[in-house]
Parts: sequence; C-alpha cells; structure tokens
Amino acid sequence: MIRAMSALIRLVEITDANRDAVVAVRVHPAQERFVASVEKSFVHARENPEAKPWFRAVYAGDVPVGFVMLSWDNVPGPGLHGPYFLWRLLVGAEHQGRGYGSAILDEVVALLRAAGAADLLTSYVPGEGSPEPFYRAFGFVPTGEADEDGEIILRLELGSRP
Repeated sequence: MIRAMSALIRLVEITDANRDAVVAVRVHPAQERFVASVEKSFVHARENPEAKPWFRAVYAGDVPVGFVMLSWDNVPGPGLHGPYFLWRLLVGAEHQGRGYGSAILDEVVALLRAAGAADLLTSYVPGEGSPEPFYRAFGFVPTGEADEDGEIILRLELGSRP
C-alpha cells in the first residue's frame, strides 16, 4: 500500500462483488475525451486478449477511487505497445487532486520492478486538458512516436523513479 496524502490506497482485484462500484467511478466530464470509462476498459480488455490486460480497482479505505489497466508482459506488434503499457489510469472526479494518480503509478512501478520490467509505456490524446502534464511530471518522456490513433507515446524508465 502507498500513502497518498492522508489516505492509504490499495489495488484490488475486480470481482462480481465490487464490479458495479468500480464501474461507477467516473472522471470529470471534460476528461472523458482523454480516458475511456471503466466499463469501456473491460470491453477493450475482452476484445484484446493478446494485449494481456491486467487491471485493478483502486481503493482508499473501503471506497473505490480509481482504476488502472496495463498490458502486462505482452509481445509488442502492430497495435500493441509494450511489453508493459499503461493502458488506462483514471481517478474519480470527486477524488482528484489528492495524490491518488501518483500513488497509483508508484504502486504500478513497484509491481513492474518486482516483475523485472525496465520501462513502462503509455500514451495520451493531445489537447487542452490532456494528462500529458501529469505524466511528464511523474517522469514519462516522449518517445517521438505516435500510435495509429494519433496518441503520443511516452516512456518511463523504471530505474529513474526513486
């Protein structure tokens, strides 16, 4: 677990018991063009098993505050980045600004390091209000590439994080 400001977060497997509460976590409406919903994430995971989707709910205490999904140790190829790719990261609108996003990434980085990963890729949709500043502040840097949808690819060298 990671201390995010005054709350502990934990990554929790999604089950029938917590699925509805996790699906109810939504970003601010102005952010919806930059990040797909939890429900759409589940659809993308089912439709792309070759991406080796790995996802977890993010809880602060007993409350789901976010969601994270990665491609976990996949074989990169057309339309597949990796082997480790941060596919989805969202924090519910009412929980933003409390350090949860960084805490989630800190936890993901620790898990990836334990798995022997050297770096983590992600992407963002360019535009006003995009998550680019958040990712850049965390340490991600542009690779100079864009994906087939025009999303800018970023890389985080896991050794660069304390």
